Amino acid sequence: MIEFHPMTRNIGAEVSGVDLGKPLDEEQAQILRTGLLDHMVLFFRDQEITDEQHVAFAKQFGTANLPPMDTSGSAVHVLDQTDPKGEGGDQWHSDNTFMKVPPMGSLLRAVILPEVGGDTLWANMYMAYDSLAPWLQKLCDELYAEHDLTMSVSKAIDKGHRMDLRELQEKNPPSLHPVVRIHPETGRKALYVNRSSVTRLIGLSRRENEALLPLLFDAVRDPQFQVRLKWRVGTLAFWDNRPTQHYAVADYTQRRKMHRVTINCPEGIDDGVPKGVNGVTGADSPAEAAAARYL
Repeated sequence: MIEFHPMTRNIGAEVSGVDLGKPLDEEQAQILRTGLLDHMVLFFRDQEITDEQHVAFAKQFGTANLPPMDTSGSAVHVLDQTDPKGEGGDQWHSDNTFMKVPPMGSLLRAVILPEVGGDTLWANMYMAYDSLAPWLQKLCDELYAEHDLTMSVSKAIDKGHRMDLRELQEKNPPSLHPVVRIHPETGRKALYVNRSSVTRLIGLSRRENEALLPLLFDAVRDPQFQVRLKWRVGTLAFWDNRPTQHYAVADYTQRRKMHRVTINCPEGIDDGVPKGVNGVTGADSPAEAAAARYL
């Protein structure tokens, strides 16, 4: 029997009673989907599975989403690091929000781990939104933000990764998304801005952006919104990318190899385009307002 064991009061649960190496039946898949909506990130321990089984499990919840920076063509994205500091994972973020259709979720599996360190944290962005003052919530409900891959790719290039920034920019122009995203399955509001991708709030002056954006970015930092996972080889984490952010702690110098499969939600449930209040997407948002540029 599948059971969920909450890791904290507000986010994260360990799951028992399921073997990820075997196909799920319809009832099991629905139980896990409901658990994901309830806990936002699920942890499966002691799962000795192959890449093929990893992909098969992921595809029971959606279709493969290939990261733009990975040109291998494989659904399995390999993260193999010994010097991760400054590469981008060590900053609160949601995966690939610069895409017009960001991934619904990710399934990350530990293959090789350092003796100490390399934990990952996740944060509940429903609570981050709820923590804002009512007047600030009302303002954020009406705002849209520009998401751009330039910052994250530039960090990777600075760390020695070979990427063509201009080519990636041309293939992935900036996207506009609502600052407050309505979850299509729960109907709840989640704060949807992160330091890795958001460059500005549309319609605000530079000074207004400089004042408001750091406040919104930092809403994620309250420990009561967070859960921290100490990995073991064979652990798999499955998170909902829509109402969460995560942070990979860069406190190790030994090899850490992780395999990740990123997925889109089935279209019958969610087309993947972030929607704000009243269902308005960034593509349908009002034109940029005339901001007070002299500020």
